[in-house]
Amino acid sequence: MLISRKTFLQTGSLATASYLVPNFLKAMLKPEAISSNGKILIILQLSGGNDGLNTIIPVRNDIYYKLRTQISIKSNNAVLLNDEAGIHPALAFFKELFDNGELAILNNVGYPEPNKSHFRSMDIWQTASDSNQFLQSGWVGRYLDEACHSCSNPTQAMEIDDLLSLAMKGNKNKAIALKDPRKLYRESQESFYKELNSMHQPHTEVLTSYLYSTLSNTINNAQYIFDQSKSRPSADSYPSTPIGKDLNTIASLIKSDINTQVYYLSVGSFDTHNNQNQRQEQLFKIINDAVGVFVADMKRNGKFKDVLLITFSEFGRRVSENASRGTDHGTANQMFFISGGLNKKGLLNGLPNLSQLQEGDLIYSEDFRKVYATLLKKWLGANDKNILGRDNGYYDFI
Repeated sequence: MLISRKTFLQTGSLATASYLVPNFLKAMLKPEAISSNGKILIILQLSGGNDGLNTIIPVRNDIYYKLRTQISIKSNNAVLLNDEAGIHPALAFFKELFDNGELAILNNVGYPEPNKSHFRSMDIWQTASDSNQFLQSGWVGRYLDEACHSCSNPTQAMEIDDLLSLAMKGNKNKAIALKDPRKLYRESQESFYKELNSMHQPHTEVLTSYLYSTLSNTINNAQYIFDQSKSRPSADSYPSTPIGKDLNTIASLIKSDINTQVYYLSVGSFDTHNNQNQRQEQLFKIINDAVGVFVADMKRNGKFKDVLLITFSEFGRRVSENASRGTDHGTANQMFFISGGLNKKGLLNGLPNLSQLQEGDLIYSEDFRKVYATLLKKWLGANDKNILGRDNGYYDFI
């Protein structure tokens, strides 16, 4: 009596949790909200390693233009933020956010002994580990362990995807993965009952009874999320792009009574080894357009002050362009913070120092785990030291 691996994976982490942590879901027949400060964190992963130097452009740096004769963004094309820095022209709405005091930018973010493998560096960012440390739990997942150690509601964190990232898996608790609330609800009914109804071995009666009970809870959870997503549909016209649809889903849930505090989504790939300018511009445009509608939606519904959208990428790119009009894997990068509730706005620190490189790569000056500590402590109200395993200090932008 085995659930097929395909069905097991397709149903996402909510169904996965029903098998691995039955007590966690058993109390979910009537979802109960847990204590919350009302703050929402949205994590946007720029998968593939976005080139930070062509995102926030050092428009007066001769080294930048000397090492990037083909792919540099010329100063007259960049959207100027100040005399030294411009933003990519496809991110015009981010300039509006900057001018309105609703965008903060932290430059040169990374970690010691950086790894240039997509998979390993992403693991480091998602688990908040050291470069030589291998963890099996993610930083948001450990937030669930800390903030939800005795709660029965697994809707505290959601990833808008079919499968769950390592960032969202704790040692005891897991977030929920769903690409679409309707799809999750449909699959929770159809796929699992179809599998279970095909099981008739007499000796599995007790196990079958247990699975039916567990799946009943799973279906209730899926219906709860589906119902919440429908309760406050958006009147805004979101783009039909994947990120547009994902932010539409998130907006509908934020405006409902669901207790979710952390949302996670991704866009990419930014792995621009060749023809970088065209690919990066395309990706930035779809991000720019979707975020523009999302921010307007949040403002119109009085939510923007309590919503913080952040971006990160597993690494930046090398300072020098390659022969294919692209860039290869690098190190440090910037992070964006978008909210109506920022304490500090604009450029939070200086641009990367291009005159001091390590084998052609940027030398980081800001540790991403200090960012995580700030988000956990100051935005989500969690014990960052327990979650991250050490004192990382805090920034003051929130």
